[in-house]
Amino acid sequence: MSRTRIISALALITAAFHLWSAGITPFTALVQRPVHLLLMAALGFLGAGVQRRNRHIDWLWILPAAASFGWIAWQHEAVARRIGAALPLDLVGGIVAVIVVLELARRATGWPLVTVALLALAYASAGPWLPGILAHRGYSPARIVEHLYLSAEGIWGVPLGVSADFVYLFILFGALLEAAGGGALLVSLAARISGRARGAPAITATVASAFMGSLSGSAVANVVTTGTLTIPLMRRAGFAPHFAAAIEAAASTGGQLMPPVMGAGAFILATWTGIPYAQVAAAALLPALLYYGALFAAVHFSAVKLNLPRGDTLAVEPILPRLHLLLPIGAIVAFLALGRSPMRAAFWGVLGAAAMPLLRPETRLDLVRMRTALVSAAGNTVQVAAACATAGIVVGVASLTGIGLRMSELIITLSQGYLPAALVLTAAGSLLLGMGLPTTAAYVVLAALGAPALTELGVAPLAAHLFLFYFGCISNVTPPVALAAFAAAGLAGASPMRTALVAMSLASAGFLVPFLFVYGPALLLDAPPLDIALAAATALVGVTALAAAVVGHARAPLGGVRRIFAGAGALLLITPGVVTDAVGLFVLALALWPRKST
Repeated sequence: MSRTRIISALALITAAFHLWSAGITPFTALVQRPVHLLLMAALGFLGAGVQRRNRHIDWLWILPAAASFGWIAWQHEAVARRIGAALPLDLVGGIVAVIVVLELARRATGWPLVTVALLALAYASAGPWLPGILAHRGYSPARIVEHLYLSAEGIWGVPLGVSADFVYLFILFGALLEAAGGGALLVSLAARISGRARGAPAITATVASAFMGSLSGSAVANVVTTGTLTIPLMRRAGFAPHFAAAIEAAASTGGQLMPPVMGAGAFILATWTGIPYAQVAAAALLPALLYYGALFAAVHFSAVKLNLPRGDTLAVEPILPRLHLLLPIGAIVAFLALGRSPMRAAFWGVLGAAAMPLLRPETRLDLVRMRTALVSAAGNTVQVAAACATAGIVVGVASLTGIGLRMSELIITLSQGYLPAALVLTAAGSLLLGMGLPTTAAYVVLAALGAPALTELGVAPLAAHLFLFYFGCISNVTPPVALAAFAAAGLAGASPMRTALVAMSLASAGFLVPFLFVYGPALLLDAPPLDIALAAATALVGVTALAAAVVGHARAPLGGVRRIFAGAGALLLITPGVVTDAVGLFVLALALWPRKST
């Protein structure tokens, strides 16, 4: 049987297994997660969803993966009883599991995440020889393997659990909608929203990327999905190649911050903190709107600066023949809003995404498109599962050694207990650690190491975790490793580094909004309605002024002094407080005061 047919068969088995466990008979964690990872490993080693393939030794990786992961699933009850008294066969299986997971992650995500995991394993062994706050008692290889393989705090922990329980189902949901024409529908809706605005293709790209990014949960996948259409349109409208690519990268990165789905990281956030997902999504709405409000303003000011004509150059397809494809999205939102589990919401969403296209010939899925959707969903989940399993190694080491608490002590010591300094240190560390890592893995590592420090300094758990989630996402456009910007630059034929720098400036609101909701809980809807409305209004004016300062243009060009005043006014308006808002409005008025005609 050919490799293509094997991948197709595995993709079908993957869909059947996850739908069965989500909607009919759920499995225990030590069955669901190993089987999920085994399916993803088999697909990955066959070449689906990975960056690196080796045609000659694929089966040499699949067979040990099947033996190691299958042993846990088969012996799950006995394994749970003998934690602390591992059999030799358990330790052999654990060693094999760690090696297989690291190799799968290397192929799916590259070396950065693997390097972090290897450093974590080395740290677990080298504790007695480390200096100062990093020192610990040290653990034998057998104890490390037992903790990572036999417990639910290592490879089979919360990150992989989220991937196994509902991330795959949401990715399958998006793949089915895309195969039926849902992507074209979302782009058409975005084009209708942009109307006859200046730089309409750029606004279309921003709206479409917000729609698609919320479903895909991957900035890079979002770029290559919508950017192939929107980047050429923006270039034809008059935007430079690097600027068009930067808009797409910034918009695609923000998609992961946009409810209702927000990608895998948000599900892990909800599971980790014990906060209902509907509450997480509701709290994330205003910050996401502020991010996109700043991006819309930057696009508009750039179009005015370039004197681009009004009007939409995008030839969109009719909306009505595909409008029914929005019903499954509405069903997912309704289920989540009613407090149903994400797994149940995803289950019914997938069924709806498979059934709704049957209503019209234009959207009906034939066997070829159905197979393409199944293979695409399985392949896109490989990277998530590999990242989650590898991040589980890091989290397992953190729980075994207590490095999370030590990092908290280090952050508090360096900041002298001063919250603003602790936030800056955590943000800088988050950007550094997030470079080159998938958002899911970046958030998991950051939550294990950074969240305890913020909560100890008085930050609410939801605000602390969202703060880390934001910076894990925004690292996609932060040089020197800016994966979303580099992918967009490749589509535009532009300089990767120049694209990344511009994308980072366009996404500048994403660096400030997390500080806002830490100090202003009203932006997370944790305040009376009037306070929420006032905070949202002043913050929106602030991020719009920030966009004007970044672009250097509003209704007219902003000179150096006016640009500085606009930036200062933006920062004051963004900062919560009546006094700062009043001073910010005054400073902004000075920046935008009309020049006297001569």
